[in-house]
Amino acid sequence: MSASYIPYHPEQQQLLPNALQEWLSQGHLAYFISDTVDSLNLSAFHTRYAAGGPRNQPFHPAMMVKVLVYAYATGVFSSRKIAKKLYEDVAFRVLGADNFPAHRTIRDFRALHLSEFTELFVQVVRLAREMGLVKLGTIAVDGTKIKANASRHKAMSYGRMQAAEIEIKAQIAALVQKAANTDEAEKNEPDLDIPAEIERRQARLAAIEAAKARLEERQRQSDAQRGRSQTMNASPRIKMASPKGVSPTSATSVFLRPKPKTALPTPSRAS
Repeated sequence: MSASYIPYHPEQQQLLPNALQEWLSQGHLAYFISDTVDSLNLSAFHTRYAAGGPRNQPFHPAMMVKVLVYAYATGVFSSRKIAKKLYEDVAFRVLGADNFPAHRTIRDFRALHLSEFTELFVQVVRLAREMGLVKLGTIAVDGTKIKANASRHKAMSYGRMQAAEIEIKAQIAALVQKAANTDEAEKNEPDLDIPAEIERRQARLAAIEAAKARLEERQRQSDAQRGRSQTMNASPRIKMASPKGVSPTSATSVFLRPKPKTALPTPSRAS
């Protein structure tokens, strides 16, 4: 009797598109970063694009900043990996909102707005610290845990706040530099991880079947070779040498024929 499984239909299409926001828990880091960036002043980013025409339609700075902050806060520094995650990772897709900038676009945005982006990143971490967060992804916001409902007399001293500010800026600068170094190391890598001829499903299925056929043929050849090797390594039968001029059949009969009994001499009678 065959097993009964929970239905699994990967080809089935949904009648209505899902809201990606429903795929993340309410307290997810992506939401915090998104709401925090929306509360900040991004006019410095917009100013650079103010003179652009219809042919120069860049991605929205808020979206780019959110994606970069979330990426660096979660340890993703490669622009190639960020571009890939915008397709494959739910949190990145929520922040990207169906925008898919190429890795070169991501890299160039960071380089073009390096100063503004670094300062805004610091503001995000600063707000996280003020709200009582201990870490922002992998970024240590503050060594001292501050409760979310901390009263004013429990607030950080001015000296401690200044030290924490210097530490935050150093962390952000190190993260941005790490991202730049990663992009520099990967700039000559090919854009695709898989051959172009297997991107489309029909071609991919044909390529899979062809690969399976090659593997099966190689296995058959290997089995045949193994069988020949075993036959050749088997112990040979022992053959008896034939005397010259005697056929193998007669030689066998000669060697196997019993020797005639020799008659004993009859004792002579006394005369």
